[in-house]
Amino acid sequence: MNKSLYTISCILLSGFMAACGGSSKNTESSNTNMDENKTAESKLPEYRALDKPQVNLSEFKTDKDGYIILFDGTNMKGWRGYGKDNVPGKWTVDNGAIKFNGSGGGEAQDGDGGDLIFAHKFKNFELELEYKVAKGSNSGIFILAQEIESKDPKTGEMRMEPIYISSPEAQVLDNENHPDAKLGKDNNRKSMSLYDMIPAKPQNAKPFGEWNQAKIIVSKGTVVHGQNGENVVEYHLWTPQWTDMLQASKFSEEKWPLAFELLNNVGGPDREGYIGLQDHGDDVWFRNIRIKVLD
Repeated sequence: MNKSLYTISCILLSGFMAACGGSSKNTESSNTNMDENKTAESKLPEYRALDKPQVNLSEFKTDKDGYIILFDGTNMKGWRGYGKDNVPGKWTVDNGAIKFNGSGGGEAQDGDGGDLIFAHKFKNFELELEYKVAKGSNSGIFILAQEIESKDPKTGEMRMEPIYISSPEAQVLDNENHPDAKLGKDNNRKSMSLYDMIPAKPQNAKPFGEWNQAKIIVSKGTVVHGQNGENVVEYHLWTPQWTDMLQASKFSEEKWPLAFELLNNVGGPDREGYIGLQDHGDDVWFRNIRIKVLD
């Protein structure tokens, strides 16, 4: 995974165009593209995806609808911290829900915090859950996430990258009281939006303190977000349109080369990954978490 599939394909395409001849203008354009791609590739740090053991889904109950119960309201079996082997202390079971106990530190994520993942990779699935936020809270739901380490250019040591560098995020937010709701573009940072890319329409999130229903379907690259009984977002991974959206976001090739590399090839070579819940430093609850495997 140390070279971008996207970048490699562009280089090959540019080389093919130059080799096939054409006007000097086309050749110059091809050479320019090759130079740009080499520059983009050179910005990428050395990185790798961790390969940790996964839990056996046969150990988890399946309900009458064919969904596997990922959280039964009593314990966090199968869950662990992103890049960790245990559940961070700020994630607890609270009245039948998984709760993150906010530190007020935003995305600082101290030693007892950090994002939470279910330790099994999924490919095509229907994920259902309920979420509730406290006043002014921010969180998110991640899909197809990888655990990514990159080399620090100053120290040469490997360090964990944030989960959202490899994973599309369904935003979870108190739309009325968190400032992120007013950032981004066209409300694309409000609840159940594809964060910083596609706004949820209609925006039907309930106020803080009330439970919301969320659903995410992933099927052969098509992703649909549902909120409170309505489909609010649809997008298509691994397409030119997906690449264009990334280029127009905070994860563009110019602004964040590694994020662009990973998100443009989301799910890695097997097109599968972890489901995650975000520590953004605020109180948030998740319950009734279940998944139906489609492949």
